[in-house]
Amino acid sequence: MTPAATPTRRSGWVAAALAGILLLTGCGTAATGDDAPPSDNNPESAPAASPATAASGDVTLPPAGAGFDYQLGGAYPPPAGATIVVRDRTAPPAAGTYGICYLNAFQTQPGEASTWPSDLLLTDASGQPVVDPGWPDETIVDSRQSDRVAAVVTAWIQGCADAGYRAVEFDNPDTYTRTDGALTRDDNLRLARLLVTAAHGAGLAAAQKNAAEDAPLLRAQAGFDFAVAEECAAYDECAAYTDVYGAHVLAIEYPDTLDAPLSEVCARPDRPASLILRDRKLVTPEASGYRYETCR
Repeated sequence: MTPAATPTRRSGWVAAALAGILLLTGCGTAATGDDAPPSDNNPESAPAASPATAASGDVTLPPAGAGFDYQLGGAYPPPAGATIVVRDRTAPPAAGTYGICYLNAFQTQPGEASTWPSDLLLTDASGQPVVDPGWPDETIVDSRQSDRVAAVVTAWIQGCADAGYRAVEFDNPDTYTRTDGALTRDDNLRLARLLVTAAHGAGLAAAQKNAAEDAPLLRAQAGFDFAVAEECAAYDECAAYTDVYGAHVLAIEYPDTLDAPLSEVCARPDRPASLILRDRKLVTPEASGYRYETCR
């Protein structure tokens, strides 16, 4: 999605799929110290408000439980208390914050399909591009060609690192669920591993974006360090992320799908440590409809 687009996805069939995956696998202000990342089996091991050094090497996770903002609709000075800021790769990181660079890595941004090699875009039996049903201006990338796709995205990853970002957020790792079987989970996992490896090689932590049902595999097999989750409270999916990433989950809710006041959501014992309410289009503060609320 471009910064101006509505960047919301949600996972379907999460409960059944997550159960199947588990059977298969067995499975305020930021501080400045380092700690170990939460283990998959003990997510509570992550302290509430300090960065963690990823097991992969010299990358640092965002401070657990810290305030954050999600600025895909346009860059602006972060609100008070937001020490983590997510922005699109076309925007610079917010000065003085832990910057996360958004990448739409498994399908194209609106209007960018023509910038990809045409044979890396998934096509159907009639040769027509396969698009995301919810986002018809986004074409799904052929993750079966993982090496070549990763080469394209790796250039963006390096650009994020060069700009001063500390992490990258990879959107749409679940595109295989929208291709009528043309792509498989294994195809996307293979690509995800390459992207995470490239991120770590550039000194950046790597975030899984959505795809709650695949969180255990994306953590264990692809090596993601933390998660960014949209509407997990609205769709009762938050535990799918926190069970895997502990306090290292950034959650964004939207007013039109949240079924309770934010204060009630914030009081739930299973909600992610970092949770905000944003307007659906993620507009800037001067625009009509802007909304930003936190649990603090």
